[in-house]
Amino acid sequence: MTTNLAFLGRDMAVDLGTANTLVYVRGRGVVLNEPSVVALNTVTGKIVAVGIEAKQMIGRTPDNITAVRPLKDGVIADFEVTERMLRYFIQKIHRRRHFAKPRVIVAVPSGITGVEQRAVKEAGYQAGARRVYIVEEPMAAAIGAGLPVHEPTGNMVVDIGGGTTEVAIISLGGIVTAQSIRVGGDELDQAIQTFAKKEYSLMLGERTAERLKMGIGSAFPTGDEPKAEVRGRDLISGLPKTVVMTAAELRRAIEEPVTAIIDALRNTLDKCPPELAGDIMDRGVAVTGGGALLRGLDDRLRHETGMPIHVAENPLDSVAIGTGTCVEDFERLRQVLVPDRRG
Repeated sequence: MTTNLAFLGRDMAVDLGTANTLVYVRGRGVVLNEPSVVALNTVTGKIVAVGIEAKQMIGRTPDNITAVRPLKDGVIADFEVTERMLRYFIQKIHRRRHFAKPRVIVAVPSGITGVEQRAVKEAGYQAGARRVYIVEEPMAAAIGAGLPVHEPTGNMVVDIGGGTTEVAIISLGGIVTAQSIRVGGDELDQAIQTFAKKEYSLMLGERTAERLKMGIGSAFPTGDEPKAEVRGRDLISGLPKTVVMTAAELRRAIEEPVTAIIDALRNTLDKCPPELAGDIMDRGVAVTGGGALLRGLDDRLRHETGMPIHVAENPLDSVAIGTGTCVEDFERLRQVLVPDRRG
């Protein structure tokens, strides 16, 4: 494959996440990190806003505008909107009108089907890529977290994203065993909304639930248990209402999805070859993704599994950085990419 020098600075990596899309450009690092949200005018079909601006519109739009999240559970739910969003992000980075078509590596969940993989590739080609390669998220997360994925030792990574949680054991540049569950940050937000509805007859918006999770959410009791005022709509009177929620209540609210993440970790360890299990006991488990920021999650995982748990240095960017490393060092890391079925 001939690489024209003009292409070099332009190859890019995309972490196409359910909650956020990150774009890494060769030689420049992560240049874009925006919510995976598109606001569309339903009458004209035109895009009103993408990313941060569009996210602020969720739950606040008039009838003729809808805010869409085109990815659900880590996969493309709305192909056309995903492709338009990708194109928007790529063009936002390449302000020059005639940009050379870049090579693009996209990170996808490990449980993704062949059809879903083709949809991701197609979206990349439609958005203007010259070649589209795919890397599995846990592999990208492990590289981004600095694990030595090429060595013959067991590396374990838990990547908790917006729509999926990926647990994988990696050795010699390949995934030995992995599990992908469709539980992530979004599921935690929904659990908080359900809890507020049941306990307080309070209807919460998506963004309020997310703010609450980030503010006082925790997976393990901590010394100080903060409280927070929550505003929503009273389901009985239909009027706005404010209640005070405690960290302990919130922990109860998100218990189910947190347990699902712990079970996925246990099941993967269960399938781990004994030689690698010893390595993982020594080296521990790396936790990446936005879910890694949930307070006390590392303590909870340590408590439940007895394994050393390390939260990656920059968990939100791990997948993007790992995918970006594949762009920077394409020839050496080519073997970790998913083989191209089209040949």
